[in-house]
Amino acid sequence: MVDGDIPYIGATDSNNGITARVSNSEHLHSANTITVSYNGSIAEAYYQTKMFWATDDVNVLYPKFEMTPFSALFLTTIINKEKYRFNYGRKWDKELMQVSKIKLPIDKTENPDWQWIENYVQNTLIPKLPHKTKKVWQRNFDTTPLSPNKLQLKTKEWQWFTIDDGTKNSLFSVAAGKYHYPSEYSNGNTPYLSATAVNNGVGNKIDLDAEFEGNVVTTEKVGCTSFYQPKPFCATSDVNIITCKRHKINPYIGLFLASVIDFNENFRWTYGRQCRVGDTKAIRIKLPATKNAQGEYEPDWQWMEDYIKGLPYSGCL
Repeated sequence: MVDGDIPYIGATDSNNGITARVSNSEHLHSANTITVSYNGSIAEAYYQTKMFWATDDVNVLYPKFEMTPFSALFLTTIINKEKYRFNYGRKWDKELMQVSKIKLPIDKTENPDWQWIENYVQNTLIPKLPHKTKKVWQRNFDTTPLSPNKLQLKTKEWQWFTIDDGTKNSLFSVAAGKYHYPSEYSNGNTPYLSATAVNNGVGNKIDLDAEFEGNVVTTEKVGCTSFYQPKPFCATSDVNIITCKRHKINPYIGLFLASVIDFNENFRWTYGRQCRVGDTKAIRIKLPATKNAQGEYEPDWQWMEDYIKGLPYSGCL
């Protein structure tokens, strides 16, 4: 693998299947196709808009009809619903996938009703999308950063900080979430975080009052996957809540911190070695820093904010 801009599709359940970006130009697949993982995260289906490379854990579906982004979205959702049929011992390999059936709306000739599918996605689903997500589908978003100053990462000059060293001057405090039985709540508007590596950690939305304030970073115990939480929320006991004690963080600083923790810790933790509250407190992260009046290093919160604001798409936050 050589670093580049070509999407490299693997057996993952996030990031539209992209696990890396390469410049290798052999064995590329065409755009306007659907990738389906048959191993690993089985039946994760994604629509690919650009030419890409796929690992051998992935099957590529080439349409024999005129597929649009709208019909592709419908199909990937239907295919994804098939995952309950498969597991590590029963993989959805190419031969099995070729004889598998999916259920689709049909027209009077008993062929798939592509026009109905197109209309349903365009006129029913997309209007219900959140405002920012809808802008993406309508190609009505601005990639211009909030700041014209693009800062360079010079991590060799950064300093190490412990999340919670147990002293009154510690940078953060760490608390565990509180589990609620399903009988305790119904569907609602309060984010309920759980041990998931997708959807910003939100596993459900419930009708209980929020138990934790927003503007914090959360990690889940299994992989220490980190997210910034902008709004008040509830969380299961599989989630750790990291609150900054010495500075009020905002979306820019929160995203910076969550990215650093995730990059630094995600590979260290598994189901058999979970990152609990005590483990989280002991985590050391490297951050940009400045010296205070006493000559001690402090995180450079303003630099973190300025760095995020200088990135493309920061205006969409």
